[in-house]
Amino acid sequence: MESQKYIGIDIGGTKTAISLGNSDGGLINKRKFLTPSGVDAVIESIFAEVELLLYPSHTLDAIQAIGISCGGPLDSKRGIIQSPPNLPGWDGIPIVDIVSEHFGIPTYLENDANACALAEWYWGNGKGYDSIIFLTFGTGLGAGLILDGALYRGADGLAGEVGHWRMADTGPYCYYKHGSWESFVSGAGISGLYEISAGKKLSAQKVCQLAKEGDAAAMRVIEQSGKMLGSGLALLIDLLNPQRIIIGSIYSRDEALFRPIMDQVLREETLSVPYARCEIVPSLLGEQLGDMAALGIARDHSVRRER
Repeated sequence: MESQKYIGIDIGGTKTAISLGNSDGGLINKRKFLTPSGVDAVIESIFAEVELLLYPSHTLDAIQAIGISCGGPLDSKRGIIQSPPNLPGWDGIPIVDIVSEHFGIPTYLENDANACALAEWYWGNGKGYDSIIFLTFGTGLGAGLILDGALYRGADGLAGEVGHWRMADTGPYCYYKHGSWESFVSGAGISGLYEISAGKKLSAQKVCQLAKEGDAAAMRVIEQSGKMLGSGLALLIDLLNPQRIIIGSIYSRDEALFRPIMDQVLREETLSVPYARCEIVPSLLGEQLGDMAALGIARDHSVRRER
């Protein structure tokens, strides 16, 4: 079967990336731009950049579908972006209708965690498995769920908001509460934990670097984060019995920091059979994950449309 071509649009608060890829996981071309303020300005930039992405070797006729990845909240069924905190003014924007009407190509929308799960399932460390969980572990914490061979969205498209789980009575204020799972297992959480411990605010990347260098406060923060990572994973494994859990961003870069304490908690907390079944691995797609995520949306909907 000939490889199909897709366009992926990854809309972020800082930058927006436009990708051209194929069903084999090949990234053919890519463009990116700083996300301007204002919905209309972003949309006009997307239109222009897609044309530049295709020129001169590709045409719209060759594109099977367009996938749009964006942080939530959003309504994937109706294709509407609903006031993400990193996109001021994007209140009830019917992005799917706007893009599909402009290009005349089927267009689909998913939140970034679902999109990453699809990309890892098709082309990364989830390939060949029927039940996987993808955890973002980036600035925030969210999950994309592939269960029994399909993306699970829930009744309102909000499945996977595990960062909101209450894990402790105290902790940095993340995801609308103190002590959420995101308070301990995210970039914002790690930064907040270090500020509580050492009295100054540093990025999660810097905290991880200090932990590698033996900084006592940073090591305490990583130990706390690793324990909470293990505790939350134990809940997911017992509840969903996945074959693999794939963790992105911070964990992918610094697995060695988190793995020992995470594994210890998992051995103590998880039921033996689902624990033995589940492998926990970093993202395979790494720095390309954001680009491939939007393409994964397009591929997934194209596959389901053909069935």
